[in-house]
Amino acid sequence: MDIRLPDSVALPPAQTQGGMPLMSALAARRSVRAFSQRPLEAQLLSNLLWAAGGINRADGGGRTAPSAHNWREIEIYVAQADGLSSYHPLTHSLRHESRRDLRAESGVQDFVATAPLNLIYVADLARVDAIDPVERRFYCAADAAFCAQNVYLFCASAGLACVVRGVVNRRALAQSMELGLRQRVILAQTVGYPAV
Repeated sequence: MDIRLPDSVALPPAQTQGGMPLMSALAARRSVRAFSQRPLEAQLLSNLLWAAGGINRADGGGRTAPSAHNWREIEIYVAQADGLSSYHPLTHSLRHESRRDLRAESGVQDFVATAPLNLIYVADLARVDAIDPVERRFYCAADAAFCAQNVYLFCASAGLACVVRGVVNRRALAQSMELGLRQRVILAQTVGYPAV
């Protein structure tokens, strides 16, 4: 029996005040590859996704991460044990995309399958107004990296472990995610509590 998932779930409002001072977060930023399997609480996930690419200027829809030419082509997907969701900054919500646990497919390292959360940064090339394919790849990679760096700094501030990963079977993952013809997997990033 296939139970239908709700189309979307609103996240708790992001807590945009407090946290570690920037210079302290920069000093604490590191890549970690050992994770507890403990899932992130809803508020922590909300704050993390807002830091990655949420709306920080309501008057113009400005985001926490810059985007070349304001294309906003990077979409953030959330792979967890209960399935795959996409983050929607305008509504600060998660839209369920699949019930499949795609964490193991988001990378080649062993820890990706059991860490509680893998973020997958996907570029929608239909939004990119650059004709040269090298320029398109450059801009998409840079914009995804801005999101990933925001996640690194948030994780340092919140005491979470994370690592960005470029070694991904992009074609196979895109197929499993059922991405469109103009969507490309750029990076993945594993996030969770550090292993004890």
